[in-house]
Amino acid sequence: MKKVLVVDDTKNIRMILTKCLELEGYEVLTASDGTQALELFMTHSFDLAFLDIKLPGVRGTEVLKRIREKGIKTPVIIITAYATVKNAVDCTNLGAVAYVQKPFSADKIRNVLMDFENSSLSSKNEENSDSFILRAKSYLDADEFEKSLDFAQKALAKDVENPELYLLISRAYRGMGNEKSAERFYQFYKTFISE
Repeated sequence: MKKVLVVDDTKNIRMILTKCLELEGYEVLTASDGTQALELFMTHSFDLAFLDIKLPGVRGTEVLKRIREKGIKTPVIIITAYATVKNAVDCTNLGAVAYVQKPFSADKIRNVLMDFENSSLSSKNEENSDSFILRAKSYLDADEFEKSLDFAQKALAKDVENPELYLLISRAYRGMGNEKSAERFYQFYKTFISE
């Protein structure tokens, strides 16, 4: 059974995530602050972690930074009610695989898990198209359109037949105010879905 760590200082969030993850077949351990999270990372091996940014004591971004410095490569999904571009960029640079904004639904968590599982199954290599797609989506959600475009284009170079990439690129261009390129990639996307 896959083991996942849920770190959040709000009891209800921990309970909701635990229930969702158990229903998906995960064994769940929880922590309510950054210090507990670090202790659990040092004593257990996790297949995945959900980590809140705003924690008492040691902040989530600091937890992520410290585990990476220790060589712990557990995939981390960031959860936060305080979505900022800086947090998204910092966490993505530290190797977070997704960035989920509160409040979220059970469906949103299932979708994030499916994306994560699909990217894990396709390759354990960090530089695969699925990891680029996840990073492109994270940057898009944070309104970092140029970085989103960069990762979407890297993914496209590896998988030219994925219609989702054309839509992502279109949305990134639209966010940058480049309507001509946005429309061109949107038309590419439409040719895939109309087949």
